[in-house]
Amino acid sequence: MLTAEGCQSRRARLWDRIPEGIDWLLIADPRHIQYLANFWVQPLSFSGGERGLLLLERDGRSSILGDNFAIRSAVHEPYVDREVITTWYDHQHSVINRDHALLQSLRDVAEDLVKGKGLVEAEWLPLGATEVLPAGTYDFSASQEADDDSLCDLGTILRDLRRTKEPDEIDLMKQCMRGGDAGQARLFDVVKEGATELDIYREVQFAAVKAAGRPALVYGDFRAAYADQPKSGGFPDGKGRSLQLGDLFILDFSVVLDGYRSDFTNTISVGEPSAEVVELHEICKAGMAAGEQALKAGAKASDIHAAVAAPYVAAGKKDSFMHHAGHGLGLGHPESPILVPESTDVLRAGDVITLEPGSYVEGVGGMRIEHNYLITDDGYERLSNHDIRLT
Repeated sequence: MLTAEGCQSRRARLWDRIPEGIDWLLIADPRHIQYLANFWVQPLSFSGGERGLLLLERDGRSSILGDNFAIRSAVHEPYVDREVITTWYDHQHSVINRDHALLQSLRDVAEDLVKGKGLVEAEWLPLGATEVLPAGTYDFSASQEADDDSLCDLGTILRDLRRTKEPDEIDLMKQCMRGGDAGQARLFDVVKEGATELDIYREVQFAAVKAAGRPALVYGDFRAAYADQPKSGGFPDGKGRSLQLGDLFILDFSVVLDGYRSDFTNTISVGEPSAEVVELHEICKAGMAAGEQALKAGAKASDIHAAVAAPYVAAGKKDSFMHHAGHGLGLGHPESPILVPESTDVLRAGDVITLEPGSYVEGVGGMRIEHNYLITDDGYERLSNHDIRLT
């Protein structure tokens, strides 16, 4: 889980980006509340989909706001100074509109907010909150300098800050990676003629959750690719397709813990792969190796894409590589930086990214491989450790 020290460090970095004259911040995006306070409503609980609000004050005080069942459904104890809780359900009375309970918690701290000026996360704040917040005490954006026309907003600042992962975030993502590695390893045991996509999903999920050591979300692509349909994705469909000799099974999946995730891929041949499939796979591996050589802080995302694409171009297979070369990863999927030809992103130390070369050819099949990396000043640390091989 995230640490108190990590959350405090992220709050300090946030306040460093906030203009003088802003005395409090109201955070509404559940991912950002987790990022700053370790508060994440367990998505696998009866309160899944509910949320709280986080109030940060420049003097250092922090408050989590929410209904009694949302607060008690948190995965971990949040790192805050106080909990402002509205009773939504008490096992004795009918329940009110649950969103109104959240707004009541905000109403309960309203007197604290009239003491200064605030900045709110407009993208996620309910419209109803504007009727609760004291008029004239808050803005949706603020100028960086008194004589500067540029504006800042909380959501954009926080998304930018999220790129630089701190040690507690890396540790949590490595736990996700261990689950992903275990799922990928199990894939080699269960991919065979006659197995269904759903069979494989169940086996991979079991292995991943066992390795993670606690309940986790598992999502991604658990689908076969074949000559007539070289590119497909998503969960197994209701038809329960069985694998056939010559298929390629693409496992591109994520393990999610406390909102953070892994995301890596392998492709396995059902039976002996054809010469054409082997050739495409070698090109994918060459693309990944070339991309790795270019990874370091300061590298342009567009240059990383060009490096990954170069082996395809050299082999006359440029058109078979039709998607990004990778992307950022963390509380979102994908998130910046995005490794595409026209990207303006530049890699930073602390980014966690993927490299994801793939190849899709009608009449042959489709495949994709992927590893995860922590970007450093002089290169990278690879975080995923699964085997990339066809058989």
